[in-house]
Amino acid sequence: MSAPTSSLPSFALPVTDPAFVRDPYPLLAQLREQQPVFFDPGMRRVVLTRHADISAALRDRRFGRSALHRFSRDELGWPLPDPRQANFDAFNSNHLLDSEPPKHTRLRSLVQLAFTPRRVEALTGRIEAILEAQLRDLGRTGPFDLVEGYAEPLPVTVIAELLGVPQEHRAQLRPWSASIVKLYEPAPTPADQDEAERAVLDFSALLRDLVAQRRAQPQDDLITALVQAEENGDRLTEQELIDTCILLLNAGHEASVNGLTAGVLALQRQRHHWDALVAQAHEPDSLPAFRRATEELLRFDTPLPMFERIVLEPLTLHGADLKPGDRVSLLYASGNRDPQRFDAPDELRLDRDPNPHLTFGLGIHYCLGAPLARLELALSLRALCRALPDLRLVNPGEPGQYTGGFVIRGLARLDVQAG
Repeated sequence: MSAPTSSLPSFALPVTDPAFVRDPYPLLAQLREQQPVFFDPGMRRVVLTRHADISAALRDRRFGRSALHRFSRDELGWPLPDPRQANFDAFNSNHLLDSEPPKHTRLRSLVQLAFTPRRVEALTGRIEAILEAQLRDLGRTGPFDLVEGYAEPLPVTVIAELLGVPQEHRAQLRPWSASIVKLYEPAPTPADQDEAERAVLDFSALLRDLVAQRRAQPQDDLITALVQAEENGDRLTEQELIDTCILLLNAGHEASVNGLTAGVLALQRQRHHWDALVAQAHEPDSLPAFRRATEELLRFDTPLPMFERIVLEPLTLHGADLKPGDRVSLLYASGNRDPQRFDAPDELRLDRDPNPHLTFGLGIHYCLGAPLARLELALSLRALCRALPDLRLVNPGEPGQYTGGFVIRGLARLDVQAG
């Protein structure tokens, strides 16, 4: 988009600057105060930083995740699709995250038939068993990487079991997902595009085989449930089903992995909070406390800091005249630290209530997998506090390495040790 007709200030958000990715919050606080709405000439979009503006945009049906259901690319002034990511773009067009009504309504209603709260809560015992097995030897022989050693395996295992992906294929799921989600960053490289294309094709081939197997021999898993999901005679097409499963894997572990590792880092930096959770961990009714702590950790250091919406109707936003196809970035990480919405927002308060953070979105695109992510995070944190109460950072001065992405922001490594 060209710069909107308005008096909006111009500012280039440094989304590829490692220092900003490591700690974006001082700059976000400055932007909230001095220029809460601005035009980013590099990303070519309007950016919102305050909780009220972000939550209003998420509920406003004049904004959507896609505009191609209403307009052609020519009408929007968009370039032709990049052929180097044709399969990624096809995947995006078939799942509910980037769809709008009526397609979104149809897809979400069908997926919800299979991805029910009852199915999620029934996973509690299995999640606890997986965590117990992971923690049995972890930390007993010296320092370890919390990301690879603890945070990554659980959500991949859980979503793989939930879907019904056989054990022999599970090692591929995390690398495929890591390749695919790079294309959600503002400036993916040609190498990123190539990796994402291969990942989409390989993942789709595996799922196509599994879908065929479940049609012939139904199992007690999510793929079977999605195959059988029907409402008023409507079912998911095979491609919709495959792309929904890819989405569930990608979304099903990014928030969990990044949320847990960032949360543990925050707790270790403010050790009294870690010690308080350890003191509660063995109590029989401790899960509600860990659920509250999880909500605050997701607010305090947001694992998915920035989402995008596309303008669907001509509108004026803070004096900026926007047209269909223009893009607006919503800085969830900034809204989650907004002092106009949260008391002492830069403080970590594990009993904060209410906690209206934006981490899982709002409106019709509210995260379908939020209940599973919340359950995984609360159980993972409690199990870690129980098994390794004396956990500490190996290098408190420079504790973590970040992946480099900002749209999906997370630690690539976090070295910790017991005692």
